[in-house]
Amino acid sequence: MNTYQDRPWLARYRAGQSAAVEPEYHTMLDMFRASLGRAPEQVALRYFDGAVTLAQLDRYSDALASVLLDGGFRRGDRMAVYVQNDPGFVIGLLGTWKAGGTAVAINPMNKAHELEYLLADSGARALLCLDSLYEEVARGVIATGRTSVGTVITTSALDWQARDDERVLRPPRPPVPDGTSDLSALIELHGGRRPGAAPPEPDDVAVLTYTSGTTGRSKGAMNTHRTMVYGCYNFRDWLDLTPVDSVLGIAPLFHVTGLIGHVGLSLLLPCPLVLTHRFHPAVMLDALREHRPTFTVGAITALTRLAEESGRPAEDFSSLRIVYSGGAPIAPAVNDAFRARTGIYIHNVYGLTETNSLTHGTPLGARAPVDPASGALSVGVPLFGTVARILDDDGGERAVGEIGEIAISGPQVVPGYWNRPEESAAAFPDGELRTGDVGFMDADGWFYLVDRKKDMINASGYKVWPREVEDLLYTHPAIREVAVVGVPDSYRGETVKAFVSLHPGATANPEDLIRYAKDNMAAYKYPRLVEIVDELPKTATGKILRRQLRDNPPLPGAGS
Repeated sequence: MNTYQDRPWLARYRAGQSAAVEPEYHTMLDMFRASLGRAPEQVALRYFDGAVTLAQLDRYSDALASVLLDGGFRRGDRMAVYVQNDPGFVIGLLGTWKAGGTAVAINPMNKAHELEYLLADSGARALLCLDSLYEEVARGVIATGRTSVGTVITTSALDWQARDDERVLRPPRPPVPDGTSDLSALIELHGGRRPGAAPPEPDDVAVLTYTSGTTGRSKGAMNTHRTMVYGCYNFRDWLDLTPVDSVLGIAPLFHVTGLIGHVGLSLLLPCPLVLTHRFHPAVMLDALREHRPTFTVGAITALTRLAEESGRPAEDFSSLRIVYSGGAPIAPAVNDAFRARTGIYIHNVYGLTETNSLTHGTPLGARAPVDPASGALSVGVPLFGTVARILDDDGGERAVGEIGEIAISGPQVVPGYWNRPEESAAAFPDGELRTGDVGFMDADGWFYLVDRKKDMINASGYKVWPREVEDLLYTHPAIREVAVVGVPDSYRGETVKAFVSLHPGATANPEDLIRYAKDNMAAYKYPRLVEIVDELPKTATGKILRRQLRDNPPLPGAGS
């Protein structure tokens, strides 16, 4: 029986639960300045063959803040940051805070109508934009006049890379788009200036992080300085990370995992954050081999892609002493396969945009148990200072082992959604987040995520949770990825359908997979329909989009 008794991490876990993390700093800017004072020449960012120190980050963000203030930016104003995993993202955050404002983190995969919605919803007055995204998307949006953006600053993916290596042939830097100011030129022109804005307060909104919109229109979670600092401390203290560590930036920085578990964590320790512009397996492996980071946290889909890409995974991954994964469920079979290839056990975590990333995690030195009934891998136990409950539809607490909605309270929970008082009141009654995720807690305090409440399938009156069907199908050796949804059925009301992609070189047909599931689970659960596709649609963080599969399924792959 997997209990807390006689576990090496038990004393530390209990001590943390009884004495919640007490951050020394109350704003993200205070946190950054304390690290700057301790180690100004510490490398903060490694970007391909370039490096940016804390002192340089301070100088660059001072210049940006000064330019914003010169343009009429005032306390509480918003600047949207629409870039990839580049140094410009971090400079944009710090510069916005130094100008007394709020950063709006925008997914660089967003297209014109999505960008327009986010700029209008946030009321952003300024935009820091990747030059290519400005030409392809933002220019047309700004030209409509339907946003409040008056200042546009662009940056290039080629900025902050070293250019003194004759062995590397670099493309020429594209010209600065008309109607915009260039970030690197502004830094050169205004370097050495100190912005005069009043510093942010702990309960000021530091970043608006928009929900992924997998169940509806995106909402801006108000991540305050106070809640973000606590999220950074949760990462540091739960994982026992120190300044000798370094972080591999797998997760997108606009997402709360990248925002807290990459940027915030590296600024707190401080330690280097390794960035590669965007996730590409071969490029990420090059960074892993060159910079030898010790920690990363990212979606399981990204981690498995890295392991599959590597021809020598045990060697390539040897510098990583701690690997965590969240954002999407992990099937036990997938974790086992990753460990067999790399020698690394992936520690499971759980958290949300509204909780500044982590609320639950598998403690270091522990292995997450697997629920014998459903086959689900535990997402961990509550982190320091976090209270988690399982609730029924009326808000009453469920007993141990009973399934219900996961509710979270703690210092990392945001106060609500931007300009949405009614939705905030519904989602955060008395400050407790109703997550919309369904799960249960076992007798030993481990939590298990069953599924999203809205994804439950009703087949002839029986409840079918897609996650359980997916976990079973992942045990089939041919399956690389799987997503299960409910589709209309004239007889059963809904029936279970599985979309699957196969490992390279693997073969299987829908009938084989249906038979496999039928032989291994109850009759009402197994998929009556299986469609084989080349790729499953995902968010930028690797979360599979079940809603898109229901509404706009991909074209069948060659294997179907």
